[in-house]
Amino acid sequence: MLDKVKLALRITTDAYNSELNDLIEAAKLDLGIAGVVLPAQLDAVVERAIITYCRVNFGSPADYDRLKRSYDEQKAQLTMATGYTVWSE
Repeated sequence: MLDKVKLALRITTDAYNSELNDLIEAAKLDLGIAGVVLPAQLDAVVERAIITYCRVNFGSPADYDRLKRSYDEQKAQLTMATGYTVWSE
């Protein structure tokens, strides 16, 4: 996942690996708080949400508002999808 995030952020150095790993874990926790149950093997939909979260929270992106809305929408879609949640009866 780290390599995918670095590619999306156009980062070629290892200098930010620790911070990016923290953001990846924070994204997973944020999705979990919203009720998303992450699959053991992350799929493209979950990976895209994690990458977007990292793009929103790494540095000071010029398009913060657009990225934040995008992440919020991705998270909302995951919380409504039966494949990513455990619906109580």
